Amino acid sequence: MKKNVAIVWGGYSSEAIVSAKSMAGIYSFLDKEKYNVYKVEITRKGWTVDIDGEKCLVDKNDFSFVDKRQNKKVPFDFAYITIHGTPGEDGRLQGYFDMLQIPYSSAGMMAAALTFNKYICNNYLKNFGLVVADSVHLSERQSYDTEAIVVRLGLPVFVKPSIGGSSFATTKVKVKEELKNAIDIAFKEANEVIIESFIKGTEVTCGCYKVKDKEVVFPITEVVTTNEFFDYDAKYEGQVEEITPARISDEMTNLIQALTLKVYDLVGAKGIARTDYIISDNIPYLLEVNTTPGMTATSFIPQQVAAAGLNITDVLTEIIENEFN
Repeated sequence: MKKNVAIVWGGYSSEAIVSAKSMAGIYSFLDKEKYNVYKVEITRKGWTVDIDGEKCLVDKNDFSFVDKRQNKKVPFDFAYITIHGTPGEDGRLQGYFDMLQIPYSSAGMMAAALTFNKYICNNYLKNFGLVVADSVHLSERQSYDTEAIVVRLGLPVFVKPSIGGSSFATTKVKVKEELKNAIDIAFKEANEVIIESFIKGTEVTCGCYKVKDKEVVFPITEVVTTNEFFDYDAKYEGQVEEITPARISDEMTNLIQALTLKVYDLVGAKGIARTDYIISDNIPYLLEVNTTPGMTATSFIPQQVAAAGLNITDVLTEIIENEFN
């Protein structure tokens, strides 16, 4: 009997529009001969499953719905989480599925909460030898001195929400007079802000996954954009060149792939995860860890899977089946 797989998408943040693209990608990748695949949207208004264009309410008591076509209750056996942002990337949804004992695709509650906060995650990983940019963390009610921040970090700096992604509310600040406005913009997206020193170098990203008795690290992608940085337009509007495998030495490739697997274990990741770096003066600086990476047809992970000579459908099947065994 086919298992019922829910692709869980949407969420409560600006990244819901990116989640919709990842949902479409995952839906196209999953094996429909093996699974009954459903699209489950989570918004603040409610949880619904799309059945032939009609939205049916999800019963949150047991994560199921009633298929009106057959007047039959359909329980979900597995959740493929592709919410970028809260509540799917910060551990909240994972805690819900843990309580219901429903397996899911991504990192668990603690790992998701850790990696969702860029400042906390990077400083945690720094304890294990990862090199990160110098940064300043601000909370919503905290007073700050822009002059002191510039003295410490120099210019330019990146200002971004400490929680969230897709470069929403992220600003590259070149003059100190623009810093306060950039901080205000970031605070509109989240209640914590991180200000990072600028590192000039080559931006790369590397994905991996682990299942029972097997680990797979993908070829590295080099990110080249003429924009000020790898912003939303570069990521999702095509204003970027993504080169897989990256044009870096074999030694650097091996180092970054080893670091990516190390980070995966240190944060307690599960399923597919991706880690981003800047290579400067032959040193890979960790940018951030993504335990719910984008999965559109043109996202980094599908590109890297293809470059590795693997089939994305087979990879996702392997990840799903690993949770049942």
